Amino acid sequence: MPITIGLLLALSFGASLAALGFLIWAIARRQFALSQSDASTIFEPGETAAPDDTTAFGRAPQGSHAHRFDVIRERIDVAGRRTVLLMAAVAAFWLVLGSVFGVIASLKLHLPDWLVGHAPLTFGRMRSMHLNLVAYGWLSVAGIASALWIVPRIFHTPLRHPGVAIFGAMVWTIGVGMGVTAIGLGYTQGVEWLEIPWQIGLLLAVGGACLAFPLVMTARHRKSHHIYVSGWYFLGGLVWFPVLYLIANLPGLHAGVQHATVNWWFAHNVLGLWLTPLGVGTAYYMIPKIVGQPVYSYSLSLLGFWGLALFYSQVGIHHLIGAPVPTWLVTLSIVHSVMMFIPVIAVAINQHTTVARNAWALKQSVALRFVALGALMYTLSSFQGSLQALRPVNSVTHFTHYTVGHAHLGAYGFTSMVLFGAFYYMLPYLTGRDWPWPRLLKLHFWLVVGGFAVYFLAVSAGGWLQGVGLLDTGRSFESVTRATIPYLQARSLGGSLMTLGHLVFAFHIAALLMGKGTLRTAIAGEAPAAANAGA
Repeated sequence: MPITIGLLLALSFGASLAALGFLIWAIARRQFALSQSDASTIFEPGETAAPDDTTAFGRAPQGSHAHRFDVIRERIDVAGRRTVLLMAAVAAFWLVLGSVFGVIASLKLHLPDWLVGHAPLTFGRMRSMHLNLVAYGWLSVAGIASALWIVPRIFHTPLRHPGVAIFGAMVWTIGVGMGVTAIGLGYTQGVEWLEIPWQIGLLLAVGGACLAFPLVMTARHRKSHHIYVSGWYFLGGLVWFPVLYLIANLPGLHAGVQHATVNWWFAHNVLGLWLTPLGVGTAYYMIPKIVGQPVYSYSLSLLGFWGLALFYSQVGIHHLIGAPVPTWLVTLSIVHSVMMFIPVIAVAINQHTTVARNAWALKQSVALRFVALGALMYTLSSFQGSLQALRPVNSVTHFTHYTVGHAHLGAYGFTSMVLFGAFYYMLPYLTGRDWPWPRLLKLHFWLVVGGFAVYFLAVSAGGWLQGVGLLDTGRSFESVTRATIPYLQARSLGGSLMTLGHLVFAFHIAALLMGKGTLRTAIAGEAPAAANAGA
């Protein structure tokens, strides 16, 4: 067995043992001595049954219980406030820039002679810059910002070592900027999801570790005995990512087929053990908080986390079906992919039932619409991914636009939608101001939902027909490629609508950070804690 495959399996086995060790620790510390009351640890006494979203339900009157709870939480927010606001602004910027690159790359698929005079504008570089800006710029930065804001709240204590957190955020941002610039100039490792040169990629590992450290220390000094499920997801993801990224970027260790194996081990794990924990953990906090009701079944919530931790590590190898790798390795990956139905169903029952029982709130809260839609997309993308790992399905969808649609269903339909809703909920708390123009929230929602629907349906339908055509020995490759052009044009239309929505989103955030919007009042005679901190 090649040493790199053996190393990969050993590391995955070690990660599983670590997860098992955490599981044993959690049982020993009675973290699994669960009752439904543990689902209410994110609420103060008497806070349940009160919906919470200033863009939808208004502000509580002065002196009310809900209003006092807001002020308590705003004080907890103060320690990490600057870091979260910095990361929110940076994430919005990366999102807009990455979206522009994505539209350019999409247009080049059916306009191949457009913008060919300069190397940085070629499809290969544009597409890679888009992927890295969205994955490591927007999704990662926004997800970490959400975690830095939520973790102190669920543990009822301010963020520890905020200076380390802001240093990590700056290192991460510099790493993303340098990495994307290097790709544009032609310096790349040539491996999907790992295009950033490893020398620069180390900044992401260091920045991620610096961002994880304050959250681990906050958890250690928590004032709540129970670790709410969002805490498990955030801490797991922030500990997993630096390890994954460092191993995948070890120079000179992986080559050839073994490098491809490590590539897809990392590429899928960065989705399932990094972006997924950030998205699911955020949704588990946002949905109950907005509707004012705990999740449907708290026991199922922890089943979802531990199922993800134990089953996901080998899922990515199903991308190598038919490649010159050991058949048993691919089969192991397919088995793991199918086993992912267990944690996904657990999350689906929990989150969708909670939303369905409070469907009235969807009419008023745009933030809840984003988060609930993202939770639904998590279920659909996970089911689709497990089915796509099966050999009969994979033989049609592999190397087609269908796979692109699946990736966007998870990374955009799920994670981005959840993070949009999280930003709309948490930024008024951090700035001490309401959103300046609430109608822009609805405009953003319909632009990205409509655009993504066009995008996803086009590439899914076109990709499936493309796969069927490629399997038809009587058709030429040219005819199959030409048949995809209408679907690629629809993809560009959908992507343009999404980008327009992102511009609305970024403009609204910029206006809020510049002091637009009504100043939120506090308990009689007090200024908001966020305003006292210099909002």
